[in-house]
Amino acid sequence: MDTATTQDHHLNRLGPDSDLAHIRADFTRFMMEYKFGMDEIETKIMILQEEFTHLHDYNPIEHVLTRLKTPESILEKVRRRGLDPSFEAIRDNITDIAGVRVACSFVRDVYSVYDMLASQPDIEVLQVKDYIENPKPNGYRSLHALVRVPVHLSDRIVPVTVELQFRTVAMDFWASTEHKIFYKYREAVPEDLLQQLRDAAQTAADLDERMGRLHLRTHGDFVGSRREGGPADEVVRQLHELRESRVNNRFV
Repeated sequence: MDTATTQDHHLNRLGPDSDLAHIRADFTRFMMEYKFGMDEIETKIMILQEEFTHLHDYNPIEHVLTRLKTPESILEKVRRRGLDPSFEAIRDNITDIAGVRVACSFVRDVYSVYDMLASQPDIEVLQVKDYIENPKPNGYRSLHALVRVPVHLSDRIVPVTVELQFRTVAMDFWASTEHKIFYKYREAVPEDLLQQLRDAAQTAADLDERMGRLHLRTHGDFVGSRREGGPADEVVRQLHELRESRVNNRFV
């Protein structure tokens, strides 16, 4: 079954003579696909977070945020970039409609969590940009990835592109502050503030490195580290006895 082509033939009716009811229904369906793709990725990350909370001594995921562009924002981007106003063109050219941001404790956690997610067989990695290893000139640091995930609908499977951002808590704090400053000054930020932002980005990077070394020295590698807990001791003992009795009976 063709996953998206059939739908796109119907979604391409965004010309001036299109029926508004059809456009509204198609746009709603289009947005839902991206929401479901975003939900799929968020669920995968939450499963990892839950696993590390209950089975390991250390959870590398601090928090997860999701963001879905509004139809108004998408249309504005179509106009600004001079794109063909079809859903097929939007799908091919606008890759940040659905976004998931994962904040981790340490830099090494960023790469570990990304690897766990990227290695899952139903996720296709389309692009990776490492702004931690190669920060932007303004000091921005984060690991970006575009991935494609299948969304199973009632009558078809639709591959949906989701933008992922992995960063430390320090990187996230810096990026949030930088965004607020740019919003306040409507992007015309004074040079002295820009320099202070660059200096703060370097301070945050130094802090990440220093705290990462401290954590590694005191806790070691979290991967494979198991947490004590789970079922009560009596339940575990009874299960062990049942298994032993089965083995013994087998050879009677």
